[in-house]
Amino acid sequence: MSRIPIAVVVGLLGFAAYVALVVALADHVITQHWALQVPFFLVAGIVWAFPAKWLMFWAAGQR
Repeated sequence: MSRIPIAVVVGLLGFAAYVALVVALADHVITQHWALQVPFFLVAGIVWAFPAKWLMFWAAGQR
């Protein structure tokens, strides 16, 4: 089996789980001061890109 279909399924499921986690945590963060909200949303908006990058390189068969 090709790596690409596996990466698509893992990527979609992983991203959906990540979004669910971030939304659940955001419910608690949104009531806090804006100085705590900004770093949370900055980090949450960027962190997903690192596993996505790794998954794309793995699917392409590159290191």
